[in-house]
Amino acid sequence: MGLSRVRAVFFDLDNTLIDTAGASRKGMLEVIKLLQSKYNYKEEAEIICNKVQVKLSKECLHPSNMCITDLRTSHWEEAIQETKGGAANRKLAEECYFLWKSTRLQHMTLAEEVKAMLTELRKEVRLLLLTNGERQTQREKIEACACQSYFDAIVVGGEQKEEKPAPSIFYYSCDLLGVQPGDCVMVGDTLETDIQGGLNAGLKATVWINKNGMVPLKSSPTPHYIVSSVLELPALLHSIDCKVSVSA
Repeated sequence: MGLSRVRAVFFDLDNTLIDTAGASRKGMLEVIKLLQSKYNYKEEAEIICNKVQVKLSKECLHPSNMCITDLRTSHWEEAIQETKGGAANRKLAEECYFLWKSTRLQHMTLAEEVKAMLTELRKEVRLLLLTNGERQTQREKIEACACQSYFDAIVVGGEQKEEKPAPSIFYYSCDLLGVQPGDCVMVGDTLETDIQGGLNAGLKATVWINKNGMVPLKSSPTPHYIVSSVLELPALLHSIDCKVSVSA
């Protein structure tokens, strides 16, 4: 892993720095309340939201065909029609989508201790936000959690030719900061993109945030380090640098 000290840290955004999954659940709860109180969809409300959740997890956007707003409104429209039958109800689908989206964005915040950690880290190393996802969606999240000022650069997968785990997006990120892959650490919650990508690009180290103590599949990429919270990172970086000076 080279003998250079860590010069830059790349952070994933969703479920690493902000609780995207939790914010999304809060959005779904608001939609359930709306459907039950305003439209009298008693048990159907939850079924509709569960169906949308599945559609989101399998989502595939081709920008030339459809914008993200139309695509996600369609998820709601289909879920309502699949559950209730009858004609498609675009108006209700839009109401559900925009309520879910606005609630979700309201709850996408950087915790005070995360802000403090980033501020301190940035005194020592360069910081880059490296997030996969559709351009508009990710930029709205970045705006909502107001994280721009904590980073030297922000790279959104949907704005690049390739997303994580492709090495190209990591090399692009290194070039932005003027560092080598062997100087960098990738921190993220997803083995298949964050960790595999860091390994593909030959970064100094990969750090997997495993909040729920998940046991990975045998076939999953193996991170260099595992922590249960992003807040454990400063101590870990210190120990990586200590190892370097000992081996030097």
